[in-house]
Amino acid sequence: MRVGPSEGLVVVVARLAFLLVLVALWSLAAQTGPRGIIPSPTATWEAGLRMWDDQRLQRALGDSLLVFSAGFGAAAVIGIATGFLMGSIRMLGRTLDIFVYALAATPRVAFIPLVILLLGLGVEAKAFIVFLGAVMPVILNTYAGVRQSDPDLLEMARAAGASRFRTYAHVVLPGVVPFLVVGLRLGATIGLINTVVAELYTAVRGLGGLLALYGNTFRMAEYFVVVLMLALIGVTVTEGLRLVEQRLSRWRETV
Repeated sequence: MRVGPSEGLVVVVARLAFLLVLVALWSLAAQTGPRGIIPSPTATWEAGLRMWDDQRLQRALGDSLLVFSAGFGAAAVIGIATGFLMGSIRMLGRTLDIFVYALAATPRVAFIPLVILLLGLGVEAKAFIVFLGAVMPVILNTYAGVRQSDPDLLEMARAAGASRFRTYAHVVLPGVVPFLVVGLRLGATIGLINTVVAELYTAVRGLGGLLALYGNTFRMAEYFVVVLMLALIGVTVTEGLRLVEQRLSRWRETV
């Protein structure tokens, strides 16, 4: 759904106001809560600057983004292709969907020992764990989107002599876009969670490694910095996908 300029400005102001409320509550909790458990926003900011200056945060961020990008990128490509095939070939979809649902319901943590045995403790194993978490929502949402294609529009396209490619480009794909973006956003969220999980269970590096280090030593200001960095990555990815959806929706309306 399109958002007008004035409405968009109101949304931005409302979000900033809510963020200020959260920071105020955070500051209040730091002052009234158990000492040393909840750091103040100022202490967290100073810890973040120290971690950035000595490049601890930069190195960890680079490691985590590499793992996340590799796993999520592979999940997006393979998930979209698989979902389209399952939705386009009815028998294939009905054959595979039960297995895809079964894998989606299985906790990815259960596969970590097997992944480590097969791929070791390096980037490949971590990226594959991210892939396992992110690919299922992409497959299922793409599959659902293709199946929801309007049969009347498909019949009209065939009657007009449209080729299979033009039918998919102008009828199926525009209808799949909302489902596809929702799948990517869900996959990105789960993939980010799996990035931390992979870094905790394999070679302890990246932002997950910093979480383990600062959590075990009760350095809560640094711990909050890592948590906020993970939240920032999640917001950036999901908002970026939302903007992509808006642009593709305008293209769909034009078509």
